[in-house]
Amino acid sequence: MRRWIFILISILTLSACHSGGQKDDALSDVDIKVIRYDRLQYEAFALNSFSALQKMSTECPQATKLLIERVLDIGRAKDTDINERLCAYYSDSILQRIMEDATLVKFKDMKDIEKGLTEGFRKLKKELPDLVIPQVYSQVSALNQSVVVGDSLLGFSIDKYMGADYPLYKRYYYNYQLRAMNPDCIVPDCLMSYLYSQYPFPWEEGNRTLFDIMIYHGKVAWVMDKILNYDTESGKLLNYTAKETEWCQKNISSIWEWMKERNHLSSTDPMLIRAYTHPDPSVIFGGKKVPPFLGTWMGIQLVDAYMSQHKEVTVQQLLQRKDCHTLLQEMDFNP
Repeated sequence: MRRWIFILISILTLSACHSGGQKDDALSDVDIKVIRYDRLQYEAFALNSFSALQKMSTECPQATKLLIERVLDIGRAKDTDINERLCAYYSDSILQRIMEDATLVKFKDMKDIEKGLTEGFRKLKKELPDLVIPQVYSQVSALNQSVVVGDSLLGFSIDKYMGADYPLYKRYYYNYQLRAMNPDCIVPDCLMSYLYSQYPFPWEEGNRTLFDIMIYHGKVAWVMDKILNYDTESGKLLNYTAKETEWCQKNISSIWEWMKERNHLSSTDPMLIRAYTHPDPSVIFGGKKVPPFLGTWMGIQLVDAYMSQHKEVTVQQLLQRKDCHTLLQEMDFNP
């Protein structure tokens, strides 16, 4: 009986898959309703429903194309045997367990997520009037991308947010990865990923130093801190522990001077840049590894100092700015 009730709910929920992005520009009309594409997946792969498998392509073609071609990377959506490949991929017993745990138990309800996304996108829309509000859906990505962005479409993978203590995660993930796999990371991850997609990094010659990348990530993260009402020094957006936040606040002056003395800020070495922007950093300072995403945290502080000294600059102007390397010349930064 539970399965038949589930199928009925799925049919009603997924009727929204036909529509495109939300077009009404009025802030009051920004109302995110998560399309439960994951339920359609469960019906297709766990309940072996051929009609559900067909609906994935006919009712949610863009989400299905993203799943096949970008998330799973198992071929093209138009391949004649793609349905067989999808079914084979999701037939794994561990994946079936994760799918059931995620769709039927952990994320049986999406009200809190919908509320958080609605509030976040309303605030973003107020700062960025031309922003197209995406259609949002939940999926099971087989532990691949946490968030995927398409044309006016944003999907998040509920199987990547089961909680750091989810037993099956311990087989596949390190502790530093688990801290970003909690349900309360969904809203920040979705909003930030969408903002990144709308304001991509300008990969231009002479604009690829560690400092450029720190400022770029710092701009997006600073905007997200403001949208989510986070303290810009807390590192909450970066999932910092209290000790990591304290370390950054205590050592910001010395680490800034240390980076300048070693010419790290002007470096274009991919490995060095990764060391400052990775969740498992390899930079050693004072005999210990620095906190994760230290470059991003430093970028947030730089952007915060810049915006406090240039109150006439709007969020849109900040995000549109590409000359990151000249920003330091326009402000007084004394950490």
